[in-house]
Amino acid sequence: MYISWLGHSCFKLQDKIGPEGITLVTDPFGKEVGLKEPKADADIVTISHDHADHNNIGAIRGKPFVIREAGEYDIKGVSVIGIDSYHDEKKGAERGKNIIYWIEMDDVSIVHLGDLGYAPEAKELEKIPNCDILLIPVGGKATIGAEKAVEIINQIEPRIVIPMHYKTPGLKYDFDGPEKFIKALGVKPREEERLKISRKDLPTDEMEVVMLKF
Repeated sequence: MYISWLGHSCFKLQDKIGPEGITLVTDPFGKEVGLKEPKADADIVTISHDHADHNNIGAIRGKPFVIREAGEYDIKGVSVIGIDSYHDEKKGAERGKNIIYWIEMDDVSIVHLGDLGYAPEAKELEKIPNCDILLIPVGGKATIGAEKAVEIINQIEPRIVIPMHYKTPGLKYDFDGPEKFIKALGVKPREEERLKISRKDLPTDEMEVVMLKF
């Protein structure tokens, strides 16, 4: 499968490139973010919460199946589980609810934490079946920052970590850059334009951190 970062919390997941492939897009954002809108064709779109920098369905071409509620879904051979969580440490009192998505595509499991704003308890994380690749916010301010991100990674134990929702050129929000997170995690990342991965390619010894360009 292929994973491309379109900026902010928006990723494009593809089981194969071309018209016969299935494409899923997470959290498309609007112009207010300061980045170029993620114009893309998709079969499936997941929305973690209804804030304008995560729910811009209008940017996506085609007639995608839109998932914006917790539950279990099976669309065109792609399995998705939406798990209720919160955007802040006060059970949604400040910023509302958030949905964590577990996605299984091409025999690889991906977890997108959305705008998670706290460190979930073990019983909450047990709702995640497994995790090969974790897409995790690290910029702080409106979501978890470096320290909580590391805590969650140690609980979930993914094989690959891809950070998101941090300060990048053009972004209008005041988030931390990824440096704090990388230092706190203590794992040297590698950079990729787009991650091409299959089950046989997943690391088996040590966890890897991949910084995607957008």
